[in-house]
Amino acid sequence: MKQVLIVDDQPDLRKLLSWSLDVFEDRMALHEAGDGASALKLAADIRPDLVLLDVMMPGELNGLQVCRQLREMPALAATRIVLLSARAQANDIQDGIAAGANAYMVKPFSPQRLIETVERLLPDL
Repeated sequence: MKQVLIVDDQPDLRKLLSWSLDVFEDRMALHEAGDGASALKLAADIRPDLVLLDVMMPGELNGLQVCRQLREMPALAATRIVLLSARAQANDIQDGIAAGANAYMVKPFSPQRLIETVERLLPDL
């Protein structure tokens, strides 16, 4: 069973992402965090296969900072990270990939696009 961590400060968006991933319900366990610090702690505990990570979050750590810190953790080196953001400029996407993301999705996106991205990043799902 794949472990997936959904990180977004908005509970409604976390719920929407969870609903979108219901097609994988028997193949993945979903976990949620509402801020960057909680996400890092939970990621260290569950060692997710995939992290869906909002870029713009209030608090000490934004999504880019969380992404960089996840990449620095040897136990999470193989974790796939998808950044989610309303920012769609080329430099925003470049910053996300430079931070270590495997994919960058611009909000709003369709549930089908999310599913396709997850299937691409976790081919053995």
